[in-house]
Amino acid sequence: MSRFGVDLVWHPAGATDLVLLAHGGQEDSQASAGLWGGAILRMWPFAGAARSAVPSAAVGLMRYRYQGWNGAAADPAADLRAVLDELPPVIRRVVLIGHSMGGRAVVAVGDHPRVAGVLALAPWLPAGEPLVALRPPVTFAHGADDTVTDPRGTQAYASRLRSKGTPVTVYSLTDETHPMLQRSTDWNTLVSTFTTTALTDPEDTPASVFEVQLLPESGPRVSPAAAIASIALARLRLPVIERFELEG
Repeated sequence: MSRFGVDLVWHPAGATDLVLLAHGGQEDSQASAGLWGGAILRMWPFAGAARSAVPSAAVGLMRYRYQGWNGAAADPAADLRAVLDELPPVIRRVVLIGHSMGGRAVVAVGDHPRVAGVLALAPWLPAGEPLVALRPPVTFAHGADDTVTDPRGTQAYASRLRSKGTPVTVYSLTDETHPMLQRSTDWNTLVSTFTTTALTDPEDTPASVFEVQLLPESGPRVSPAAAIASIALARLRLPVIERFELEG
């Protein structure tokens, strides 16, 4: 049996909300996802941004059984849905934030009754991906220069959601690639703003805009090396304080 679950990095007393971050991975792999891979480390600054935005909410990082999506098994989505099912009853609302394969996973389970918002960053949404009845707020964001996951797939999925009446915001980030290092400040700001909207101002969810919007720059750009250093610093500042584990 493999263990999976949530590594909590922030858990204030009495928290009834959880911001859950889902990292990227590979198309096919049953290797252990591990705790120190680049994909999960990239999510750590977002944990800090979410904590600062809504300090009353718990913040955790999803830990899958496997590194890969693995075809019809959709293992990361299965793990994530199991976690949502089994979280303690005190957790009433969960904001899902996923990158790449994690973006695909949060979309796939975004119809879960506990989910209070879905933010997919450079999501992997291939043609024919099943349409899920997501509840707003829903935001997709993709770097214009991403060659790992296709921004056109993100836009196409958003269009399908809108055709079913779901309001979706789609942002494009110019001069940005898949690791999200060129405009790291802007990604952090997006996470902070989305978390605040989902958990404290849900009535402010914007109406659906059918055009892709350019995400404005929220601060000065930093070098990729500086962005990597900030990831390491975030990992040191937010150690894992508690684990919620399942077996599967």
